[in-house]
Amino acid sequence: MPNPPRVPRPPRDYPPVKAGETPPPSPPELDEPQYTRYRAGPRLFRSGRRDGWNLRDRRGPMHPRRRWWRRWWPLRGPFTWRKGLVWALAALVGWLALSLVLFMVSAWTREGSVSDATKRALDGGGLMPFTASTVLVLGSDKRSKRTHEAGACFTCPSRSDVMLLIRTGGGHAARLSIPRDTVVSIPGHGVAKINAAYAFGGAALAIETVKQYLGIPINHVVEVNFDNFPQLIDAMGGVDYSGGCVVSKINGGTRNGGYTLRLKAGTTHINGKQALALARTRHNDCHPGESDLTRVQRQQQLFQAMKSRLLSVSGFIRLPWISWNTPPALKSDMGGPTLLGLFGGLAMGGTPGTHFLRPSGTMTLPDGGVGLVVSDAERRLEVQQFENG
Repeated sequence: MPNPPRVPRPPRDYPPVKAGETPPPSPPELDEPQYTRYRAGPRLFRSGRRDGWNLRDRRGPMHPRRRWWRRWWPLRGPFTWRKGLVWALAALVGWLALSLVLFMVSAWTREGSVSDATKRALDGGGLMPFTASTVLVLGSDKRSKRTHEAGACFTCPSRSDVMLLIRTGGGHAARLSIPRDTVVSIPGHGVAKINAAYAFGGAALAIETVKQYLGIPINHVVEVNFDNFPQLIDAMGGVDYSGGCVVSKINGGTRNGGYTLRLKAGTTHINGKQALALARTRHNDCHPGESDLTRVQRQQQLFQAMKSRLLSVSGFIRLPWISWNTPPALKSDMGGPTLLGLFGGLAMGGTPGTHFLRPSGTMTLPDGGVGLVVSDAERRLEVQQFENG
């Protein structure tokens, strides 16, 4: 746009100003170009002008407090390794935050899933994973309603197929399995196999029985929901199991509405249904001489395989799905934050060895069944190792 033409300045011929008089105003600078100025408001979805000035921050683009932000902001300028690092950290934090939210929401919908009697049977504990806590894990042998196994009763009280003690938090990492046929004194029911305590009085009586038998406090309880357990394993993408040949028929096998498990010797990648059947396998047609102690070892091995899968790269990729499916597979007195502390303690803890109560003989019970007897020396030794682990 061309400049406007200049107007010649008039001669400065003014009358003299007397003392005490106010001088007349100066004439306008007619030789300066005259412009009309307009002021525009901020545009929508724009934080500043093209020259880098921000409407909210009147500092210029070269201000020291603005240079760091412009240099690290991933959406400005060419891609650099710094911006790539910012994007990677943002994605990592966002993925973990999403998994945390899904876990807390899923756990919130499952709160109050254990009875008041079960909560009263527990001992108070500290805050995991900063203090050591003992958790009793229970899994029942309840039959599926679809089974046609001869003599099966899916409405009868179920016994505990899994009875595992976990000590975690405060630098502790220990596991102790109790064979289901161990002979103990059940409060109010006399001498019987320890797995009958769950059938007589649910988780509450099982907790009281274990506390009386081992002489240790139990802070929390977790009941494995076998109906939703396969979905948790499938959310992990399956797990790897290493062991011998396994052929077992759960709930009468496939022909009777149950499930038939067939695993070859070596390492096998198993899905949710196979993992559940493996945890419940008691009679192995490949090795008929196996005892209940072999099943205890397989259960702890399966637990370790789940932990390894969770801490792997594949587990991190599937973390939101794992977080959402974990609370439905469990019944516990713990809410979302406490469950999160439990899993944090398990993740930070080491890999303890397989420990279980080794029987020293057998005993015939009043009902005609045969149970396993554990000596007092063996029981004290295992309890001491468990508490110090």
